[in-house]
Amino acid sequence: MDKPWFHIYGAVYLLFVREGKLLMLRRTNTGYEDGKFSLVAGKLDGGEEVKQAAIREAEEEIGIRLHPDNLEVVLVMHRMSDSGEWVDFFLRVNAWEGEPFNNEPEKCSEMAWFPLEILPDATIPHVRQAISRIREGVVYDSFGWDI
Repeated sequence: MDKPWFHIYGAVYLLFVREGKLLMLRRTNTGYEDGKFSLVAGKLDGGEEVKQAAIREAEEEIGIRLHPDNLEVVLVMHRMSDSGEWVDFFLRVNAWEGEPFNNEPEKCSEMAWFPLEILPDATIPHVRQAISRIREGVVYDSFGWDI
């Protein structure tokens, strides 16, 4: 008997760095890790390439315009969570147009720049690990697996 196909989810996370500081957003009213800091991020909607999803999320969340040539995938994370199995793409944003602002105040209670080496204590654990691995030059990591 054939094993049924499993479902995997995808997400993009954007690293906006300016003067050694990383842009982070505090989640609110989302039902997932509310009160904790993350990056500009979102699920893949399906039918869109990773960089297209990143461009969409940046405009939706912080009103920034991006060009695909200015995006670089710096880490892929295979993650297991309570909501299922995920493949997360972390992209460094090398240039952008506009000044970031909180374009989704109903989902984001705070937006701030933090030193890359001193993230807020309330950072989502897999995001903290991903940022650490990126700083180490790692390009693939996993999270939430008992291996």
